[in-house]
Amino acid sequence: MSDQLLMISQPNMIGESAYQKIRSDIVFGRLPPGKKLKLERLKADYGVSVSTLREILNRLHSERLVVAEGQKGFEVTPVSIANLREIAALRQLLECRALEQSFRAGDMEWEGRVVAAHHRLARMEARMAQGDRAHTEEWKRYDWQFHQALISACGSKMLIDNHAAVFDKYLRYQMIALSYRGDIAAKEHALLMEYALKRDAARACEVLTRHVAGGVEHALATGTIS
Repeated sequence: MSDQLLMISQPNMIGESAYQKIRSDIVFGRLPPGKKLKLERLKADYGVSVSTLREILNRLHSERLVVAEGQKGFEVTPVSIANLREIAALRQLLECRALEQSFRAGDMEWEGRVVAAHHRLARMEARMAQGDRAHTEEWKRYDWQFHQALISACGSKMLIDNHAAVFDKYLRYQMIALSYRGDIAAKEHALLMEYALKRDAARACEVLTRHVAGGVEHALATGTIS
């Protein structure tokens, strides 16, 4: 790589790294809903220039993870019950479609990804069931990886990308509520794996519908979303 290319690529890499970190902090609730995003504070926290931060915040605005306040700057997008229900319905629609396509096209390697992802998730769910809440973010990452593995053979990058964007918004609500449904969710995950290996998309979608609806109601029952 030439020195000129290196000079161009390093700022891009730094900007992308900062974008991923800020985005993750929003999704996992470290930057809570309604949080004012002051440029000078962000500059100190994330180590990037104000101009880079403006680009990042505009990018996150296009993803509806932050909102613009006119001349006042940006803040983390607020949450609401109506928005959670809308996001959940969209997730269910996209994921069921992706499951159907993935189950038809999945090969042995896909099966291996599904089984491996479920194994990691199930081990973490067992720890959560025993009262260990020290690894909540890791648990939700394994949850995300399992659902991604299920749809990974669908053959549509656009569908996968759109599902991932919606899933992250759904995940943000789960992190805000710190919602863990225990054995019910674990059994639903086990059923999703079982039906994936049987290529039974119809039953998998039935389970997924219960799974998403149950997650919404459990999150709302915590009283942390209004």
